[in-house]
Amino acid sequence: MTSLAEANYFQAGLLAIMSATVIAVLLRNESPKLFVLLGAVILLIATAVMTSHSAARLEGSVWPIVMTAFHFAGVALWMGGLPFLLLSIRNAPEDVGIGLVKRFSKLAGISVAIVAGSGVVLSFIYIDSWSGLYGTTYGFMVCTKIVLLGLALVLGAANNRLANALPEQAFRILKRLSALGEAEIGIGFTIILAAASLTSQAPASDLGNRPTFTELAERLRPQALRLKTPPLTALSPATPLPDLAAPLSGNDDAFLRRQPAQVNSPADIAWSEYNHHWSGIIVAAMGLLALLSRRYPHSLARHWPLMFLGLAVFLILRSDPENWPLGPRSFWQSFLVAEVAQHRFYAFLIVLFAAFEWSVQTGRMTSKWPALVFPLICATGGALLLTHTHSLDNAKDELFAEMSHTPIAVAGSVAGWARWLELRLPDGPVYMGLIWPNCLILVGIILMCYREA
Repeated sequence: MTSLAEANYFQAGLLAIMSATVIAVLLRNESPKLFVLLGAVILLIATAVMTSHSAARLEGSVWPIVMTAFHFAGVALWMGGLPFLLLSIRNAPEDVGIGLVKRFSKLAGISVAIVAGSGVVLSFIYIDSWSGLYGTTYGFMVCTKIVLLGLALVLGAANNRLANALPEQAFRILKRLSALGEAEIGIGFTIILAAASLTSQAPASDLGNRPTFTELAERLRPQALRLKTPPLTALSPATPLPDLAAPLSGNDDAFLRRQPAQVNSPADIAWSEYNHHWSGIIVAAMGLLALLSRRYPHSLARHWPLMFLGLAVFLILRSDPENWPLGPRSFWQSFLVAEVAQHRFYAFLIVLFAAFEWSVQTGRMTSKWPALVFPLICATGGALLLTHTHSLDNAKDELFAEMSHTPIAVAGSVAGWARWLELRLPDGPVYMGLIWPNCLILVGIILMCYREA
């Protein structure tokens, strides 16, 4: 118990709980004590810094800690304040809402500058060269954050442009601000998950064994689709389940013994590529049919969401052959392995895709909220995919896995929020209805190009 109390993450978590509780209690009062509230907010940000890469550095950590604190504070002001702005303008009188929007627009501009500036400094600290940017998982995730930040800035710029047009067309513009703000929050949440994934990676400056341009080009070179699997008998034996009862000790490797080993034989690789390639074919076909249904809304193409059911069944049956129904592990035992549990959760999301979106596309559901299920789950699935890890021992293999899965996550998020804006914006823009089907096609192409060796 003493060792736990001395652990940095325990102390940070305890302080975070205390700070959040103080903030929640103070905000229930009509006139909270602002200095106490500000102190609790600063302490809450400090707890996040305590568990960051900057606090873990053995030397020269002061400057990274300062930049990390600014980075977190900028995100808190921008993305943390945006939901409260949307809630406020929905319930406030029109003139008050206009004032809130214009004031927050200035605050958001300052916050974005803080986030971008501190992010650039931290990148120079943790990424030592160009090879660290393109040749490590850390660098690749930084590039992903940059792309997502760019998307959020596009939405933020649209919000700012509308804010400057107030109050001439206040009611209609405030409605657009609300919809754009919702998408901006969603992209911001995805960025935060990307940052969480980044925190789990070693900084690029601490990693060697980086792939060369030649190795990257070879891995990205297209190959023939793998449409047949090897026999089950050729696959590696199922790894033992984590021993949750094994005692932990600081003097041995008990923790490592609790983790299942990762073994990839040629047959295992062939099976994985088969799964990805067939999934890509299904997803690309869905995207093409969805695009076709935009042109011919009453054709058979409008039933494209039913293909999600086939994808879900395929994933459950074929994605993890060491588990039920093909392998020795039972249905419930399979959930003890994090990667398998994630696959099953994704299959569940896909079934929700099929049920709700098919009902919407065929007119069986006419209310507004069922139509929002598809974009919300699509965006959520893309965001969660950023946290999906394969726990590979080889840094190169881990990078190659991220190079295929991360673009899918970004495309999924873009597809979800494009569809959301199509539904939520007044007179939904036609181009939004073209973006998300093409994102599905892109996801399918990426999956069809997937390689593990």
